[in-house]
Amino acid sequence: MHAQVEQFLDHMAYERGLAENTRAAYASDLAAFVGFLQRSGAARSFATVTRTHVAAFLEEQRRLGFRASTRARRLIAVKVLFAFLAAEGVVPVDVVAVLNAPAKGRVLPRTLSEQEVARLLASVAGDTALAVRDRSLLELLYACGLRVSEAVSLQVGDVRLDEGVVACIGKGDKQRLVPLGAVAAAWLRRYLAEARPRLARGNAVENTLYVTVRGARFTRQGVFAMLRKRATGAALDRSVSPHVLRHCFASHLLAHGAQIRAIQEMLGHADIATTQIYTHVDQGLVHATHARFHPRHD
Repeated sequence: MHAQVEQFLDHMAYERGLAENTRAAYASDLAAFVGFLQRSGAARSFATVTRTHVAAFLEEQRRLGFRASTRARRLIAVKVLFAFLAAEGVVPVDVVAVLNAPAKGRVLPRTLSEQEVARLLASVAGDTALAVRDRSLLELLYACGLRVSEAVSLQVGDVRLDEGVVACIGKGDKQRLVPLGAVAAAWLRRYLAEARPRLARGNAVENTLYVTVRGARFTRQGVFAMLRKRATGAALDRSVSPHVLRHCFASHLLAHGAQIRAIQEMLGHADIATTQIYTHVDQGLVHATHARFHPRHD
């Protein structure tokens, strides 16, 4: 079964252009599924797997404490695998095609207040190359709402300071232009002029925008670690990640009157329903707006 999973992953990577992070997620989810089949002795091959086996796998995942969103994602991986196996004639019928994903419910994104974001940004002070780099990156994440994978993939040429925008490649290899804002643009200019040359150390090969102290590309894991360190320094007791700053970008824009369609474009969401979750974040704002503007509010 492991060999067939690898064949499937290679097919998705080379034929469908699957991103490396997505491939890794598929591999992890399918490893959990195959591990369950082997531990339980439920099936010795994919051809003998039934809907009951898949349902038992999902139930085990629930008992182990995995969230509904994780279980739903793992079912999707199993479904895509079996669709591939059925098309290749490895299994006689796609037994999981009619299975429904576990109900995930509405999970509201975690955000920081505007004051907390300001405290986080202001806490990154100093003239060292690392301080300027980190402040520039945090300002960029908050100003543009980029995914961390988009931020670490930026090249120097993607920053168009004369136009005040950054060009990034999002999901589905779709490029979008996102406004920088004056503050983020100023920190980017400073980073490019002062900090990056010292970090890159004359490395002409590496053209990535954000680099490490060794002049190498800044990784996703590196950004997470940096942000945790900076959040601790700002005395923020909540878990702060790059995606939290993306949520802050969207919810703070909405709170200041930005149109949901514009926010959708800047975030790179294919479906506006994904963006509309931010309309449910700040219930205090909803009540305050109603109290201020509705003619029948007492």
